[in-house]
Amino acid sequence: MPRPPSNAAIDLTEFRQSWRMLILAVAGVAVSINAALLYGFGTLVLPLEQAFGWSKSELQASITFLFGGAVISLQLVGWLNLRYGMKRVTVTSLILLSLGYLATTQLNHSIWTLYLAFAVLPIVGMGALAVTWTQLLSLWYERNRGLALAIGLSGTGLTAATIPRLLAWGIEHWDWRAAFVILALLNLLLLLPLTLLWFRVPGSEAPNRRPTDNELLDLPGMSFKEGMASRKFWTCNLALGLVISAIVGMVTSTVPMLQSRGLTASDASLIFSGFGVSLILGRVLIGYLLDRLWPPGVAALSLALPAVGCLIYLGADQDFALLLGAAILVGFGAGAEFDIAAFLVARYFGLREYGRLFGVHQGLNTVASALAPLLFALLLSRTGSYSAMLVYSMACSVIGPLLLLTLGRAPHFGAQPAPTLAS
Repeated sequence: MPRPPSNAAIDLTEFRQSWRMLILAVAGVAVSINAALLYGFGTLVLPLEQAFGWSKSELQASITFLFGGAVISLQLVGWLNLRYGMKRVTVTSLILLSLGYLATTQLNHSIWTLYLAFAVLPIVGMGALAVTWTQLLSLWYERNRGLALAIGLSGTGLTAATIPRLLAWGIEHWDWRAAFVILALLNLLLLLPLTLLWFRVPGSEAPNRRPTDNELLDLPGMSFKEGMASRKFWTCNLALGLVISAIVGMVTSTVPMLQSRGLTASDASLIFSGFGVSLILGRVLIGYLLDRLWPPGVAALSLALPAVGCLIYLGADQDFALLLGAAILVGFGAGAEFDIAAFLVARYFGLREYGRLFGVHQGLNTVASALAPLLFALLLSRTGSYSAMLVYSMACSVIGPLLLLTLGRAPHFGAQPAPTLAS
């Protein structure tokens, strides 16, 4: 008698059927403006400072405008996807974003032209933000949704490894304008062709479907009004907002905090590298577990690990091994946060209004990410040490996961259209 398949085994059926969507999502996340421009921004600071005389603090403020534009776009993209269809919105966004990057090469000596560009770029490119690629994966993957999201969102690792070097090469051979030309070409010559070839929504090619029909309207799930009125939705928002504010503080403050304790810059950077490695491993492992165990329990356990890391930071002085362990624990939780958010929104509120509900969630998290460094700067100036920041981050990493445990069972929305993709 054949042995039934183990629950621990990965069902490869969805991966064999939908591998194109996975590759497309990895590329989309890697090239998305919130990843590519954010990770590549460091290569632009000195060239822009030399070209226009802007100070580093003035240049750093442009990231706030980037976040502001992202908040606006996250509120619009879900509505546009429902009205016009995901593929149409994504293709249009990629074209407009490429044109926007090329227009940014015409900056003048007013710093406000840079601020305007950074605010407008995520708005014109709203259909190519991570919310689109996570929704695409959630549509094509059900049994392996957590793992697929983890792999797709690991595209940011490709961004960190390649984009800064690529932009630096372009700037070295030409000038600062080359960075924006390269970003435009990545969208126009890499991501746009892949999107035109592979981007599909399950059911979009049904024989009885008219070209004007929107396939998202047939998907199971809560309405936007029901989702916004749901206690569980706001529990997710509060819980993950607390965790992301703590993680942002740890990401931006770990190296200077370690140096303030007397560690060398190289030792502090080496410890922080443990954060990066565990971020990737944590993302994949948690994605795997989300498919097989109770999602809020998996989420709560993984997102509570940064609290343990903060506790070690508070107690350890210059013990390299302990500090490295703390960085690994923080990175493990940081790597899982976005994946967990995407998974929980799809599981608890369905896929029909995923774009708008996840847009609201990510908009709130973006605000939390933007405000957290201001809070940590205030705590540092008032206390003169990083202890208050660590206590705050530890509290957030305990309260947030505990809130997730109140979510209970996910509702059942009915059958999702079976994904089919012609080979």
